Amino acid sequence: MRIRRFGWFPLLALSLVLTPLAQAEEPTAWNQWRGPARDGRVGGPAWPGDLRGLEPLWRVELGKGYAGPIVVGDTVYVAESSKEGTESVRALRRTDGRELWKTTWEGKGSVPFFAAANGDWIRSTPAHDGEALYVGGMEEVLMKLDARTGRELWRVDFPARFGTSVPEFGFVSSPLIDGDFVYVQAANSLVKLNRADGETVWRSLDGPADIMSSGAFSSPIMATLAGRRQLVTQSRTTLYGVDPDSGDVLWSQDVPSFRGMNILTPVAHGDAILTSTYKNKTYYYGVSGGGPKLEARELWTHKSQGYMSSPVVIDGYAYLHLGNGRLICLDLRSGAERWVSKPFGKYWSLAVQGDKLLALDEGGELHLLRANPERLEVLDSAEVGRGPTWGHLAVSGSEIFVRELEAIAAYRWRPANGAQTAAAATAGPVGVGSR
Repeated sequence: MRIRRFGWFPLLALSLVLTPLAQAEEPTAWNQWRGPARDGRVGGPAWPGDLRGLEPLWRVELGKGYAGPIVVGDTVYVAESSKEGTESVRALRRTDGRELWKTTWEGKGSVPFFAAANGDWIRSTPAHDGEALYVGGMEEVLMKLDARTGRELWRVDFPARFGTSVPEFGFVSSPLIDGDFVYVQAANSLVKLNRADGETVWRSLDGPADIMSSGAFSSPIMATLAGRRQLVTQSRTTLYGVDPDSGDVLWSQDVPSFRGMNILTPVAHGDAILTSTYKNKTYYYGVSGGGPKLEARELWTHKSQGYMSSPVVIDGYAYLHLGNGRLICLDLRSGAERWVSKPFGKYWSLAVQGDKLLALDEGGELHLLRANPERLEVLDSAEVGRGPTWGHLAVSGSEIFVRELEAIAAYRWRPANGAQTAAAATAGPVGVGSR
């Protein structure tokens, strides 16, 4: 592993800190898309102020895939596609990457020719409910598997169940588990399934099946807005608040989109929702009301254009990686731009703890940043991937899991303990001013 930083340290310093971590408590599970609350936040030991203690643990070669790994207890789960037209999910032992089980099914993707450069591999990130794993294949099939053995418990073929076609870009949305139910954007709609048997509870937001509208690129979240607990769902053209019990639409807001490319997962903050779209703008919508129906209204817009990277919010400031590769900090109270960085790759997956951010770009470079609304602070950077890393990173305890296009790699770093070497103390952050 080659470490590259914004201030040089002797290689000897790396060898002195690569020691195993004795974890004092059970690591926080990274059990679904974007972590426990689907907002990139993670608990566990405090992160260090640099990446010098980053230790490679293991690496396992896989079939191709964009689905992010999930980590629960002593097991890592990761999905993959094969050249033979099958898809699989593997359970790997967390300590050394040894395969515990592998479940394979018939399935493959076939995206339109103009998207072929980005591949047609499995995309939906699995979810874990403590006992079972829920994994979606490109042909819009969702399966529940026993997390200990990989045995299939039920399967839902959404096109067969609802008479819809397989979306042109495959099954992209990642399932959300809440209580006894699973929510997923499939069959050109939002579907609630019974977790026990996979039976449909309700189907809502039934939409058109044309190439600009079918399927979903975003994933649902659960949020409380205007005092109402609700599903927040972004289709390819519209934001919705949906009653999780009935499937009734509480509010809706059209979001300008270029060819239906509303991709990122929106973020809730207070009684508002932040989203950003390709070739359009960044939007902040407030939700209000007290009756059976709520109202969404635009609070502000900003000229910045998001793409695939979902934002994070820290202390009322949003950190969003844009379609032009730059990172922007926006004040959510006013929409004011605090700063914007130089370009940092095409895509970032983000994890947050306290005032620190971990950002993995599509080229395999991991950045550690401090959330600072006054200026960009890059504390350190390290190359952790061999080849493309479009899958969302997973962070659990003091370990980081990186999904490369054809492999998964695990890393461990030492916890922050207040002690720093002289070299670390003298390495200041880099600030990049506004445009």
